[in-house]
Amino acid sequence: MKNSRILVISDLHLPYEHQDAFDFLGALKEEYKPDRVINIGDEIDGHAISMHDSDPDLQSAGDEFNTALIGIRRMEDLFPKLDLIESNHGSLMFRRAKKHGIPKCYLKSYNEIYGVGKGWQWHFDLVVKPSSGPDIYFHHGKSANVLRLSQAMGMSAVQGHYHELFGAQWWGNPHALYFGAQTGCLVDHRSLAMAYGKNNLKRPVLGSLMIISGVAKPVPMVLNSGHRWTGKL
Repeated sequence: MKNSRILVISDLHLPYEHQDAFDFLGALKEEYKPDRVINIGDEIDGHAISMHDSDPDLQSAGDEFNTALIGIRRMEDLFPKLDLIESNHGSLMFRRAKKHGIPKCYLKSYNEIYGVGKGWQWHFDLVVKPSSGPDIYFHHGKSANVLRLSQAMGMSAVQGHYHELFGAQWWGNPHALYFGAQTGCLVDHRSLAMAYGKNNLKRPVLGSLMIISGVAKPVPMVLNSGHRWTGKL
């Protein structure tokens, strides 16, 4: 059935993803055989063109983007059909253009910038009807409390953005049972690009989200003592 197995990916922050991120995603694809895949944002990091100070010990903007494209190609090989949600890091090229007064007519599309095919489609947000249960709302990150987002939207809700949060909560009314799900990220928190969080007590929680027959199933990416994925789902 359509939308019976939805894989939700978030916050790779290419090229600063965890070194085992694509092996993990490949295992998810093989294990769950998703019939729809949604990348909920921050597919690239754009550290060198950030609105904040960039680290001079990292790559230049051009080198960083070319390195990120290696990951983009790997992701397109894995998922030639992909829905992507616009996000604060993923849209940096457009935000920078707007800041400097460059109109959209002068700019390339996401597909042209990344060199990907028509199977990749971008959305500001997305509402999906799963094979079972109520509609699901997808957005990169509107509230640190995704359960409240779900309640405000009157449907189930999924988001990314908040690297330290991962899991699903449920609520109901006389009409249906709904969930608010926060999917995990796939970043390497040891990268200089992630150094802004080094003083935080919490660390990013790695993983992705499966939605099977309308039910949210968080799948953590468990690491061993050497900071490598254990290889087990």
